Parts: sequence; C-alpha cells; structure tokens
Amino acid sequence: MSEFRIAVIVGILQGIFEWLPISSEGNIALYLTAVEGLTPAAATDFALFLHAGTAVSAAVYYRGELATLARRLPEWRATRDRELSFLAVATVASAVVGLAAYATIEELFSALTGGAFIVLVGLLLVATGLFQRVANARLGSRTEPTLFDGLLVGVLQGLAILPGVSRSGSTVSALLFRGYDPEASFRLSFLLSIPAALGAGVLTLADGVPELSLVAGVVATAVAAVVGYLTIDALLRVVSRVAFWAVCLGLGGLAIVGGVATVL
Repeated sequence: MSEFRIAVIVGILQGIFEWLPISSEGNIALYLTAVEGLTPAAATDFALFLHAGTAVSAAVYYRGELATLARRLPEWRATRDRELSFLAVATVASAVVGLAAYATIEELFSALTGGAFIVLVGLLLVATGLFQRVANARLGSRTEPTLFDGLLVGVLQGLAILPGVSRSGSTVSALLFRGYDPEASFRLSFLLSIPAALGAGVLTLADGVPELSLVAGVVATAVAAVVGYLTIDALLRVVSRVAFWAVCLGLGGLAIVGGVATVL
C-alpha cells in the first residue's frame, strides 16, 4: 500500500509538473528523497522513469502534428525539410549527451547523502530560473529552425537529465534566446520531448527502477499519462502568463536551505 500511495502521488505530480518549466524530475526527486526516504540515485531513476507516461500524453495531444511530420518523412531529403532536420539533430544530440550525463549522475548520486543531493538539486533549479529570466528578455519572430539550433537544443535537453534542470525551461529558453517566437518555441520543445521522454523511461527501466517495484512504476506511469493529458492544454496556457523563472528560484532557494539544514 505504501508503494501504491507513492506511485499515485508522484504520478499526479509528474502529470502536472511536466508541462511547467520547473523541472518535474528535480521536484519529484526532492519529494522522494526528503519525504519518502529514497536514496538520491533511486529517487532520480524513478523520477526519470515517469517521463514515459507524460511522453504518451504529449504524443496523444500532438497526434495531428506527429501525423503531419510522418507524411513529410518520405520527401525529407528531397525537400531538405528544416523542421525534420532540426528534430533529428536535436534527438541524436540529446541521446548522446543524456547517456553520458546519466552514467555520470548514477555514480555521483550513489555517493551523495540526502542533504547534499537536495542542495545540488536546489542549485540546479536556481540556475534554471536564471537562464529562463535572461532568455525571456529576448523575444523574436523566427519560426524556421536551423541545424545549429537543433544541436544547441539537443545538448540542453540531454543535460536536463540532471534533476533540477528543467527540460522544457531550458529548451524553450534556448529557442527564445535564438530569436524564435514563443509559440514556435513551445511547439518545437514539446515535439522534441516525446522521443527524449520515452528514451529516459526505457533507460531507467533497464536498471530495474531500484527500491520500488515494477508494479509501482507502471501505476505511477499510467497516472502520469492520464493526469498529463488532462492538464496539458490548460497548463501550457498558464506557462505563457506566469514568471516561472521566479518559481524556480524560490523552489531552489528552499531546497538549498533545507538541504543545508539537513547536512548540519
């Protein structure tokens, strides 16, 4: 029953937090570490695993966009479709950087205490908030992505495997900084999130979702998928109206203070 309770809670949190630029992984890992007593490595793995659920939500929500992209695939080389090239380059870059980062954090987080882990996540949340603040000051009108943009966004998405680094916050901010309009930035970011989120789920599943059973993982992922689909439309509208960079700073500051207090 305890595992089922945890699975439902984190599934709901993932279904809501995924669409907000506040690092769903970081905040869920903080909850699992500080409240439920999981180790930093296990909390991070489980938080990553939940992305498979919201990947399904995003795929259903953007099913029309995905169908259009699929129809354009046969003529990709002939038309030199910039959007498809952007998504391909960004996905490959995300996979390479994400795999390297995952191998690093698995070793690092195994050696961290709960308090030190909480401080680290807090620092990364603060960095995410500052990056969003700088990027939000640059609004442009570009809509056609380049290969360089794909590489840049892909690298940042790969680094978002670190708990506290918001995937949507980093990728959208990078596109805004490069001069894209907000609508194009959100659209490209969430299309790109689908293969990345599925990949993160498969990657952690290979490790067996330590300290929680596979059943708990399935329940949490299913809850995340349902809640994510029900909330995505409303929350994407909220994102454009709320200064989430300040939310990141606040959450990060609280985590740092709490983590330091735990260490001391």
